[in-house]
Amino acid sequence: MPGWPVSAQTRLLVIAPHPDDETLGCGLLLQQVLAAGGDVRIILMTDGDNNPWPQRHLERRLIINDVARRRWGAKRRDEVMHALKQLGVPASALHPLGWHDMEVTRRLSDDLTGSIAAIRAVLEAFQPNLVCGPALRDSHPDHGAAHVLVRLALAGMDQAPALLAYLVHGAGDAPDCPLLIEAVAEQQPRKLQALAEHRTQMTLSGKRMRRLALSPERYMQVDTQVGDGRLPWRPPAVLHRWLRLLVATPAGVRDWPWLEAPLVRDADGSFRLEGAACRPVFVKLHLDWPSPWIFDHWGWREITTTLPLHGEEEIGPKLG
Repeated sequence: MPGWPVSAQTRLLVIAPHPDDETLGCGLLLQQVLAAGGDVRIILMTDGDNNPWPQRHLERRLIINDVARRRWGAKRRDEVMHALKQLGVPASALHPLGWHDMEVTRRLSDDLTGSIAAIRAVLEAFQPNLVCGPALRDSHPDHGAAHVLVRLALAGMDQAPALLAYLVHGAGDAPDCPLLIEAVAEQQPRKLQALAEHRTQMTLSGKRMRRLALSPERYMQVDTQVGDGRLPWRPPAVLHRWLRLLVATPAGVRDWPWLEAPLVRDADGSFRLEGAACRPVFVKLHLDWPSPWIFDHWGWREITTTLPLHGEEEIGPKLG
């Protein structure tokens, strides 16, 4: 299937959780919108400051304190500016939010109203007709949470823009990413030049990142999900005491211990969530213990419910 049509009327907003996501996910699309005479903006959620292994390797240090993290984030912010220049994107198109790397899920949980307001401010100022952000099922926790925040920011808009999703972690020729954008003319070399500006990331992950950058860009069109409210997981009972269920809707956020969540178990062994009064409804299953593995095992999913509702207070407070 061909890629998304662009023209001089295209106003593209790219959501990048970290420096380099704008290039890996949308480097060709950004160039093609600009070549067609359209306009672009990029929301950079974090500066990628919590990225310890490349920093340890390049700086020859073991302990990374707050000062070192801030310095690393400033370096990565500088890299993204150089990358955008290679793509032909003006510096004024970048809107950095300054959030902390690996903490987008925490922001979603602790300050949903403020996090959505930061995204909506750019939406209202730029008025995009196309938004491109991370896929919900991207296994990096910042990416999945970024998708949820963007969807909640778009919820209730009178004229919501079209929404495309790109996949960075867990990428491949996925059948559910049918929109394909091929490079034309010098766009592929420029994308590679932009990627090379992210020197901190290329140090340890250069081979994987170049492989992604040399592939066509694949997107899925995001539509509201419909279904019967079933959760996609059937976690083993031995884990139940350590599991938590994070639920995010336009009404708010709740993070329940699995054994206290408002779940109904069907005869076939599947679970359904009761009490989600607002669409969209996003759920995340996670373990309540620390782990050195940063990627999500279960991650986020979107569901709907058809069970009797308990009211919005069951999920959380209304957004201001």
